[in-house]
Amino acid sequence: QVQLVQSGGGSVQAGGSLTLSCVASGYDNRACMGWFRQASGNEREVVALLETGGGSTFYVDPVKGRFAIFRDNAKSTLYLQMNSLKPEDTAMYYCAAMGSRCYWIPPASLYSYWGQGTQVTVSS
Repeated sequence: QVQLVQSGGGSVQAGGSLTLSCVASGYDNRACMGWFRQASGNEREVVALLETGGGSTFYVDPVKGRFAIFRDNAKSTLYLQMNSLKPEDTAMYYCAAMGSRCYWIPPASLYSYWGQGTQVTVSS
């Protein structure tokens, strides 16, 4: 059983930066890890994915060049560095993991493990 515990997030002004962290524990069956977000009234959407085997990453177009997903294996921690934040980035952010590769950008429904979520609020 994999457990994901998130930290970070909060409120910032537009143009600011935040870093989200996700510490993983339990059985290491995490071929793919990623960050999702869900704004009020919207479906949960992928933000960034990382394939743990080869290190391949994927970013949704609105965050390309502003967000970075990376992992510290020694700390079993996944990070999402968010720069140049915009009001439209406001959402609840979740880390997720699954036991198979995700190069084909699977939907949120296929991820087996989820963090508890953390709120990111960007004011204009």
